[in-house]
Amino acid sequence: MTDQEPHVNATHNISFFQPDVFDDDRAVMLETVRQVGTDPEQRFILGKHTQALEETLARSLGAADVVACSSGTSALGLVLGAIGVGPGDEVVVPAFGCAPLAASVVHLGARPVFADIDPWTMVADPADAERRITPRTKALMPAHMFSVMADMPAFAALAREHGVRLVEDSAVAQGGVLRGTPAGLWGEAGVFSFVQVKTFGMPGEGGVVVTRDAAIGQRVRMLRNHGQDGRQRFVHHVIGQNSRFDEIQAAFQLHRLPGLPARLERRAAIAEYYTERFEPLADRGVLPPPRGREGRCYYVYSLLADRRDELREYLSERGVGTHVYYPLPLPRQSAFAPFAGPDEHWPHAERASRRILALPVHPHLTDAEVEYVADTVCAFARRGAPSPTG
Repeated sequence: MTDQEPHVNATHNISFFQPDVFDDDRAVMLETVRQVGTDPEQRFILGKHTQALEETLARSLGAADVVACSSGTSALGLVLGAIGVGPGDEVVVPAFGCAPLAASVVHLGARPVFADIDPWTMVADPADAERRITPRTKALMPAHMFSVMADMPAFAALAREHGVRLVEDSAVAQGGVLRGTPAGLWGEAGVFSFVQVKTFGMPGEGGVVVTRDAAIGQRVRMLRNHGQDGRQRFVHHVIGQNSRFDEIQAAFQLHRLPGLPARLERRAAIAEYYTERFEPLADRGVLPPPRGREGRCYYVYSLLADRRDELREYLSERGVGTHVYYPLPLPRQSAFAPFAGPDEHWPHAERASRRILALPVHPHLTDAEVEYVADTVCAFARRGAPSPTG
């Protein structure tokens, strides 16, 4: 690496989101549509392909059950409903993360309680979560974020000590492993999201619940299909909803599943290269995530940059797409502010929202593109000392 600034080249157009994610699979998708559409069963939801996807994922994870749902968001709500979260309950969630963390709790009539995050890894801080546990706490719901899994051993210990339920928002972490346990199986249940930009994304919405508890799996199966048990139609055992999985998408995901390890490996290799290049920049206001592969997923590669907005503009001018996850902590969003106390503060979450910047890490990036992104970040950082942080 040199101090020389990369040449601004109009030919550079490095997208943050992978633009050609399904190009190699177009013929398979068209054939899948034909096969499902002309199958004598005419089954477009919750058929043999969905069952095969569920069983394949369960075997690969060592899970008692995997239940396919219409989205990762709905999967999260189904898990909370399956463990009995309802009016009067509280669920401790990270203050920094995606809206479904809080919305899934609110939709059940319960209250999200926001815990601050670790200032470097940006996942929920177990110590701050513990101090927010009250007699009304029904569950803890840590979330894996960006590159790093939450400290699930600590959260599992907290759940046992305080006698509360543990739900794992593992939507972005498929393929991550911590201390030999796959993401999704640390809590009583977890979820994966298959929306297009996720590591196992598909051309549409979808997700799964994963669990070691067969009873939770059975409950989720009823809740996702209007309270039916899957054996007899129009007999409703509980109040459920429509969160059913598409057969075309299930067949397509089965086709793409064998290639997932290679795609995850490519993401991890890119992330390792970025981190190696960016570690010397910490004293210049650019902090990469911790190095290593233990407990990692690399859905998104996020820096913490003191001059975040300047860096983003600098990269944009040089043809590099970036993304900000998330511009505000959840309790500072107008939708969730009513659930935050007037004197509450989440200093690490608030600082992260001002500093975070995600770089392209999708597996179709070439080595030359990865090097260009790294060169451009380094050139920015070496232009001068960072401005004071706030």
